[in-house]
Amino acid sequence: MSRSPVLLLLLCAVGAAAATVPRYREAPHFTNSAAAQCPPPLPPSDADAACSPRAAVHVAMTLDASYLRGTMAAVLSVLRHASCPESIFFHFVASAAASRATAEELRATVRASFPSLAFRVYPFADEARVAGLISTSIRGALDRPLNYARSYLASTLPPCVRRVVYLDSDVVLTDDIAALAATPLPGEEAAVAAPEYCGANFTAYFTPGFWASPALSSVFAGRRACYFNTGVMVLDLARWRRAGYTAQIEEWMELQKRVRIYELGSLPPFLLVFAGRIASVDHRWNQHGLGGDNYRGLCRGLHAGAVSLLHWSGKGKPWDRLDAGRPCPLDAVWAKYDLLRPAAGIESS
Repeated sequence: MSRSPVLLLLLCAVGAAAATVPRYREAPHFTNSAAAQCPPPLPPSDADAACSPRAAVHVAMTLDASYLRGTMAAVLSVLRHASCPESIFFHFVASAAASRATAEELRATVRASFPSLAFRVYPFADEARVAGLISTSIRGALDRPLNYARSYLASTLPPCVRRVVYLDSDVVLTDDIAALAATPLPGEEAAVAAPEYCGANFTAYFTPGFWASPALSSVFAGRRACYFNTGVMVLDLARWRRAGYTAQIEEWMELQKRVRIYELGSLPPFLLVFAGRIASVDHRWNQHGLGGDNYRGLCRGLHAGAVSLLHWSGKGKPWDRLDAGRPCPLDAVWAKYDLLRPAAGIESS
């Protein structure tokens, strides 16, 4: 009996999540700085703390077995460099197709490594719907439904959460996330803030057929459309909900099922809706591309300028290269936050 593409996608997601979760070591404990005028610490065992006014920063990430090692390192880096680590609330979106036991194992793994962390795990309720909207792209990892969860944060997180920092699982921060979370979103409409890269070849993100169609390409008319990476974003969820941006993204995904207008996973629909309409963030907050391209994952260096966040976007992930004994030079930075290996000198505060 043949299986539908939607079922196969969900089975792959469940299979990945069903893998045995390794045992991570406990992270150092970081406390709020007395000099930073932090709110009182959030209670780690209270999921309702997401709506507490004491939550100074909200962070959203996905949570699954395949990328758990990266997520754990990212969380550690956020806490290590935050001025108010005990006042950060983490929102983790996990596969709804995973078994209850697997979901609980992921939750327990996070809690064991971060006993005082304030967080909540949400099942990705729109997963089956998204699986039916996904078109195959140039790399299989980009076609996982959970990779599209960033487009559904407005409906997944509680309405009380108005602003959130979304982070991919392959990042580490070297600066205080509060500075990123405080990025201004001017006016009444801007719902996304991210570093823009106007020197990139924007036309390459869409097919020749897209650009040849005035009915399609005119979507960018009157917009200074530039590439931006969706792995690091500040989102105003109240504005997102009001404008119905998720429905707009889905409309482009539905069109893509009928007419091939792009090749690269969840990024192009975001660009179609938001390129030229976002608030700009300093490039220091997304030194991306450290995982190389989407084909070979070769080593890459940093862009010129300051660094507040390193991002291993691309095929090559630092944990895979370290395990294979073929790390790139910058993978040593990520290794300092790896909770699967012996402690690398990161102390509590």
